[in-house]
Amino acid sequence: MIRLDSRQPMPDALRGGIVALGNFDGFHQGHQAVVGTALDWARAERRPAIVATFDPHPVALFAPDAAPFRLTTLDQRAELFAAAGADAMLVLHFDRALAATPAQDWVQEMLGARLGVAGVVTGEDFTFGAGRQGNVARLGEFGAAVGITARAVGPVSDAGGVISSSRIREALQRGDCAEAARLLTRPFTIRGRVQHGDKLGRTIGYPTANLALGDYLRPAYGVYAVTARLGDGRVLHGAANLGVRPQFDPPKELLEPHFFDFAEDLYGQEIDVALRHFLRPEAKFRSLDELTAQISKDCEEARTLLSAGA
Repeated sequence: MIRLDSRQPMPDALRGGIVALGNFDGFHQGHQAVVGTALDWARAERRPAIVATFDPHPVALFAPDAAPFRLTTLDQRAELFAAAGADAMLVLHFDRALAATPAQDWVQEMLGARLGVAGVVTGEDFTFGAGRQGNVARLGEFGAAVGITARAVGPVSDAGGVISSSRIREALQRGDCAEAARLLTRPFTIRGRVQHGDKLGRTIGYPTANLALGDYLRPAYGVYAVTARLGDGRVLHGAANLGVRPQFDPPKELLEPHFFDFAEDLYGQEIDVALRHFLRPEAKFRSLDELTAQISKDCEEARTLLSAGA
């Protein structure tokens, strides 16, 4: 799959494409419906299928002090879009200039003249342009003047209501990995490069691979049963602490997975760690012996859950 930048000219081979347009952070069931509609349309008319995503997220521009909230990185989204069948991912660079562009100009100059879009699919609640004055109706109106057809996809709902990134964040913040995975259609996964730490885990027999949390949403602090995918495709099982390590000073916010029956050097490698089950909240113990005993129990519980495929 090709990765495109909205600041660069659209390749001729991809002009006339059908574009799924949105933030698509998490690429949950609702996002998949929007993208799926665009892909079906593109295939029916033998046009390029493109998924457009904003980066940085508008919240990062308008509320730079907001708590971390991302469910996916740009690279993760690229892989998800490719797996869905997109021909290209278009990264719409979101800055103050784009935020200030009038809705009509953005449709006709960006989508029309610069990108050569033939059709656009969005969610029904999509807004755009300066002051968020553009909506689905205006997208259709402005697009029609330059030969762009617009379609909107209604929300995907279940018994809990509309499926949204907010619902997924809330599930993760209460430690409900199963609910988050159901809404996402896959486990919430943190991707990071293994970094050197204090190496305290190995002193008590449980070495860990330390990952910074970056811009990811902070799920409930605590201990999780996890799986990890290495760069070579191998999948490991383990137990991980996610949080600030209250047993040790100074506090450091990290994801620290310990992998079962694994002793290879992972420093510097980028790995994906999927949160499968929340086992317990973080806690401070009276001694390292008590901590070690609890970690042993955590690992045993994680092994049981993961080996059962639960």
